[in-house]
Amino acid sequence: MRRGIAATALVASIALAATACGGSDKDSGKADGPVTITWWDTSNATNEAPTYKALIKEFEAANKNITVKYVNVPFDQAQNKFDTAAGATGAPDVLRSEVGWTPAFAKKGYFLPLDGTEALKDKSKFQSSLITQAQYEGKTYGVPLVTDTLALVYNKALFKKAGITAAPTTWDELKSDAAKVKAKTGVDGYWGSTQAYYAQTYLYGEGTDTVDASAKKITVNSDAAKKAYGEWLGMFSGKGLHKADTTADAYAHIQDAFVNGKVAAIIQGPWEITNFYKGSAFGDKSNLGIATVPAGSTGKAGAPTGGHNLSVYAGSDKAHQAASLKFVQFMTSAKSQTEIALKNSTLPTRSDAYTDQVKADPGIAGFQSVLSAAQPRPELAEYSSLWGPLDTELPKIAGGKESLDKGLSNAELAIQKLVPDFSK
Repeated sequence: MRRGIAATALVASIALAATACGGSDKDSGKADGPVTITWWDTSNATNEAPTYKALIKEFEAANKNITVKYVNVPFDQAQNKFDTAAGATGAPDVLRSEVGWTPAFAKKGYFLPLDGTEALKDKSKFQSSLITQAQYEGKTYGVPLVTDTLALVYNKALFKKAGITAAPTTWDELKSDAAKVKAKTGVDGYWGSTQAYYAQTYLYGEGTDTVDASAKKITVNSDAAKKAYGEWLGMFSGKGLHKADTTADAYAHIQDAFVNGKVAAIIQGPWEITNFYKGSAFGDKSNLGIATVPAGSTGKAGAPTGGHNLSVYAGSDKAHQAASLKFVQFMTSAKSQTEIALKNSTLPTRSDAYTDQVKADPGIAGFQSVLSAAQPRPELAEYSSLWGPLDTELPKIAGGKESLDKGLSNAELAIQKLVPDFSK
């Protein structure tokens, strides 16, 4: 990732703004004149983007002097694209920023602090943990748009056929249930992921994390972490447990198998709710079971808190910042979040958006019920990047190409380069 200096965006703000939103209006500085702002949206272009485009039309109809230039940027490319744009030219006025990116870009000075602005006038309506997660060094740099976490999602019909009456609450119970499903139905009971984000649930179950941010210590190779990853590794072998898929298309393979009834349970997030319903196994939405992820030896279950904030570029001029703040407030309002939830089956971030109609969606209601186990990420700009080394090592471990000890040692060394002031 390109490492720009924080001041770059501010010093070159006028030049950046003109390039980003391409108009002479950018240079006018008049907050009440016609303004065109650019929004980089990172949502799914097929399932989610149409809803956001419709909301933009509503916003423009109510704000005749503001035009929103919509750009859908693939999620897996957006972080690097924005980092490059903000440190050079072409940054958008508003970014749909994954929660892990927010502190990193705030640290570089790319995001505008939103405390006391129109964008955060309904701050008390949002889940407090999500506001905290949008903060860096005491200031808030994003307004929560959608939230998510991981859950154990399962096929109720397959569980019932196997004689299972309740979702498993521990990894050992899940192993036992997977064997029952295999014996009674012939399909696998559980298919795990080798991605670091999904393995995070095992760390939380052992009361640990990749790092201890408050103590400034790397813990990915600690005894607790080794126990967690040992449990994770054990979920790839045994009756009814699908072997590790280490191919580039592993995510798609797991998802396809689940939605079509070829595996009974996986760990997944609410961003796939609409795709669950498209599968042959969930034409009847009520067949989708959603439960808190299994607990580890601590007896507590935990899953990472994900989601996206809307953040405003600090390099835009005052006129565009004012328009952007108005746009962010509209998009994160109760009305907009309700509409987004109903159309996209995503989880709102504010309490007043969970209307009876929204909660009538079994997917949303199910994931809302497991949010209590979601753990906010620490205020550490580098935190999300720590999964990178694990995404390299975990597939090797699961595929039998290196030992658990070797893989975690390699990850520890790579993480130390990302947070050089942390001790082992």
